[in-house]
Amino acid sequence: MELPSGPSVTINGSRLLARITELAQIGAIEGTQGCSRLAFTDSDREGRDLVVTWMRDLGLTVSIDVVGNVVASTNSDGAAGAVMAGSHIDTVGTGGRYDGNLGVLAGLEVIEATLAAGITLNRPLAVAFFSNEEGSRYPPDMMGSLAYVGGMSVEAVLEVEGADGTVVGDELDRIGYRGAAPCPGVVPHAFVELHIEQGPVLDNEGIQIGVVEGVQGISWTELRFVGQSNHAGTTPMNLRRDPMAVAAEVAVAARAIATDMGGTQVATVGSLTLHPNLVNVVPAHATMTVDLRNTDEDSLQRAEHQLTDRVQKISGLEGITVESRSLARFEPVEFDERVANCIEALAQHKGLSTRRMPSGAGHDAQMMARICPTGMIFVPSVDGISHNPAEHTDDKDLVAGAQLLADTMLALTEVTW
Repeated sequence: MELPSGPSVTINGSRLLARITELAQIGAIEGTQGCSRLAFTDSDREGRDLVVTWMRDLGLTVSIDVVGNVVASTNSDGAAGAVMAGSHIDTVGTGGRYDGNLGVLAGLEVIEATLAAGITLNRPLAVAFFSNEEGSRYPPDMMGSLAYVGGMSVEAVLEVEGADGTVVGDELDRIGYRGAAPCPGVVPHAFVELHIEQGPVLDNEGIQIGVVEGVQGISWTELRFVGQSNHAGTTPMNLRRDPMAVAAEVAVAARAIATDMGGTQVATVGSLTLHPNLVNVVPAHATMTVDLRNTDEDSLQRAEHQLTDRVQKISGLEGITVESRSLARFEPVEFDERVANCIEALAQHKGLSTRRMPSGAGHDAQMMARICPTGMIFVPSVDGISHNPAEHTDDKDLVAGAQLLADTMLALTEVTW
């Protein structure tokens, strides 16, 4: 698309970087640059309080909905019809300081710079942070944005039990973020999410901006294998019903499925627990997760079917009972081509190198794409490291991404769909 004519602002990069640093002190992991703010914990509440304070200090209209999503708008009537930025501020247990946080704080900086410039826009601006994007404590991931767009009922969200036995509704009440605003939420004019890539492509290729075309489909499955606990020394191998042996073979099988399929198919076993988890006891049961992802829905379904077949065959040979539970399932998402073209044109106009690419990670933007034109901007992750305290993006790339977010948001206030 042609560059739309319209207003422009220059963000304050130092202010953005200072806020990123200040937020990272909440839940900071000692001796690292990382932080831990699992959804609806005390540290999550402290992070929320800080960001909401910044929002209110700017005189924004702040809305907190019944599942804890927070939206701040320049319009006293709320964010309906606004150009919205946003992401999340919860982290994984051993997270970095940029994942999610950059998109929220950059959106806030765009609004502050625009207000300071005294610019009158055709549409309001808004920034949001959505609850429990990571899904580390409560499944599924992207829970808040999924509820915001009507993909998961409020009742279902509030009843989710976490890995620690707590319940979402109880924890929202406890931290004071079970708000009054309705959910699903209001529909913005457009949504743009700035995020670190969380992969190595941009860093390896020396490219400054990723123009994200879509998000891979995600399939999370929990498998519980129930066998027979027994003595490790006295039980002959041919008489064992060992759930750990099955789990190990399934883990290898999942990797083989992804390797054999090739393309964008990936598979990960990220969690494995045993009971009773003793050195000299054949386990009674093993519980594991399998994460399958692909940019193509048909291919993702094929991987799921292959995994199911392998699980049944492997467990049958060992005489093991299988219990399977879906933790999350999202089809691949394509972002709005008009928004992607806008991002790409504005970046190239600024002399920034760009690359069209898919996202391998799930993001709130993939949910927002259900209700409005949506796009994403990636900035490089050094060595592709994320979900790790060593996660790092250079300051110049953070600021360049935030400035591009500002250019894009203001341009979209001029666009009529």
